[in-house]
Amino acid sequence: MARNDPLADALCSINNSENVGKREVIINIASKLIGNILRVMQKHGYIGEFEYIDDGRAGKFRVQLLGRINKCGVIKPRYPVKNKNFEEVEKQYLPAPDFGVLIVSTPYGVISHHEAKAQKTGGRLIAYVY
Repeated sequence: MARNDPLADALCSINNSENVGKREVIINIASKLIGNILRVMQKHGYIGEFEYIDDGRAGKFRVQLLGRINKCGVIKPRYPVKNKNFEEVEKQYLPAPDFGVLIVSTPYGVISHHEAKAQKTGGRLIAYVY
């Protein structure tokens, strides 16, 4: 199987495991970006603990699922968004106002769109979860 987008594969496996009702999922390819996105999801209560497993290759993540994710996925292409345009993008990717999180890569690191609005910064859209 060709791995063109490890982040999309990771979020897809989280989504599928949540839909089936599993308690944990193993993400087969680990990266800093995936780890930062998992950290944002954990901070907002969508997943439980996660740990990095060093297998001598790319590494893996073991993620505890809480059953709180309805849907998560990547946003492609990763286009830039300004601080004042977050409301328009929320309407596009999230089902309701103040429901769900957009994950944004900013100069301050990978954070949620709520934090980006509070810090008055823009960034590139990476993923969404609700």
